[in-house]
Amino acid sequence: MLTVNETGNSAESGSGGKGEFRFIVKDNGKGMSPEELKRAQDPFVTDGIKHPHRKVGFGLPFLIQTAEASGGGWNIESRKRGAEAEASGTEVSAWFDMGNVDTPPVGDIPGLFRSVLLFSGPSEIVIRRTCEAPPLDYELRKTELIDALGDLEDVQSLILLDKYLKSLED
Repeated sequence: MLTVNETGNSAESGSGGKGEFRFIVKDNGKGMSPEELKRAQDPFVTDGIKHPHRKVGFGLPFLIQTAEASGGGWNIESRKRGAEAEASGTEVSAWFDMGNVDTPPVGDIPGLFRSVLLFSGPSEIVIRRTCEAPPLDYELRKTELIDALGDLEDVQSLILLDKYLKSLED
C-alpha cells in the first residue's frame, strides 16, 4: 500500500506555512530482521540478487539523507515472517518540510501512481492520497481499475488511466 499525504498552510508545521509532504509504503512481504534492517540503511551494502553487477545499494540511504537534509524525517519498521501466523512485512515512511529549500520538488503524482499501478507482481496495490490544500482524499485499488478499464497494459486502458489519475488531482 502506498499512502501519500500533504499538509499545508499550518503555522505549527515549522515550515513557514508551506506544510509537509509525507508518504508511507507498506508491504506484506517476508520482512527483515533487525540486522537486515540495519544493513538496508547502509549505502554500501546490497544483496546482489536483483542487480548482480551492482556493488552498492543507495535506495533507502538516499531517502534517509534527503528527508533529514530537508528538515523532515523517516521511519522504517519491519517484522520478519516467523513460524507463528503473525503478520509480516515492512513499512517505510518519510516526510519533508515543504518550506525547506533543500526539499526536492514533489513532481508528477499521477505519473508516479501510474508507474506503481503498472508494477508486475502483486495482484492488489492500494494507493491512498490526501491533501489539505487543495482538498483531496481518494483511494485507488489496482483490481478495481482493472475491472473498470481492462488490461492495464493495453494502450487505450493506459490513456484512460492517465486521464483518470490526472482528473483526481485537478
